[in-house]
Amino acid sequence: MQKMSFGKIKDGSECFCYELKNHNGAYIRVTDFGATLVSVCVPDYEGKLRDVVLGYDSASDYEENTCFFGAVIGRSGNRIEDSKFIINDTEYHMTANENANNLHSGPDGFDNRIWTVKDWDDAHITFCLNSPDLDQGFPGEFHVEMTYGWNDDNELTFHYEGISDTDTVANMTNHSYFNLNGHDSGEVTNQMLRLDADAFTPVKDSASIPTGEIAPVAGTPFDFTTAKAIGQDMEVENIQLQYTSGFDHNFVIRKSKTGIETFADAYSEESKIGMTAKTDLPGVQFYAGNFIQGSAGKNQAVYGKHHGFCLETQYFPNAVNEPSFASPVLKAGEKYDSTTKYCFYLKSE
Repeated sequence: MQKMSFGKIKDGSECFCYELKNHNGAYIRVTDFGATLVSVCVPDYEGKLRDVVLGYDSASDYEENTCFFGAVIGRSGNRIEDSKFIINDTEYHMTANENANNLHSGPDGFDNRIWTVKDWDDAHITFCLNSPDLDQGFPGEFHVEMTYGWNDDNELTFHYEGISDTDTVANMTNHSYFNLNGHDSGEVTNQMLRLDADAFTPVKDSASIPTGEIAPVAGTPFDFTTAKAIGQDMEVENIQLQYTSGFDHNFVIRKSKTGIETFADAYSEESKIGMTAKTDLPGVQFYAGNFIQGSAGKNQAVYGKHHGFCLETQYFPNAVNEPSFASPVLKAGEKYDSTTKYCFYLKSE
């Protein structure tokens, strides 16, 4: 593993970037600032490495990041309605950072902190962070570890572990934006996506809080059960798409067993790079980069609308306040343990 300086943030702290390279020369880079995924470089049909995630060149750029490129989100990903929730008859309040709601745990999320490197080798790196009681408004002291794994089969693993001394919310995710033609190649609307999801969770309005309904995707633009271009139905007249300016919804993963299983497959006909995604979580937020606006990225790239897509594995948005959804509450002393994998391959003709 290679360690390199990644610049300093506003308080003067120096951050570092770490490169994990497999025996085939493909590699990932991550930084201790936010335990953020910076790069995933995998071969295309010509054997040329393409960096297939959006990102920045330095820690200071990530400090100003408004799009959450590559970020580890915690303690809770996605939205919590009215920035409050109740656990054990006690109401807890968070910082509202998206109108009245809390998005990705607020402006002081785990993505804006320097994590400690616990251990590493050529195939993995583990970051750890301690979140004190009432940090971000959440109850309990929460110790969390995030491990990135990278192997010779170009499989990228996110493994989250945590424990709290009080019942709390634990719903970690990663907010990487993928572009299988390369981070600097423009829109992803022609890239193909299949989701093993027969249902999604409609939202009430443009604030993107789910109604609590589990709605079938059949006959709607949200049907990705057969692979189709990401942009194929993006402009269809549909109130749900109007609310969110395109795809930005939680999909209910079709689960056949407990544990990790495939939930998505994406590929590019241009680069021939494919990506299979697996998780043990019940939901995935499919976001098509609707609100990326002229962000200056890596290597002088400028990212715009639909230049990347996210597959954020998760408990459903606002699940802590919605009794019909699987609960993201972690009981005191119990272990939070979740795995998501993104497996890159070359698509055959």
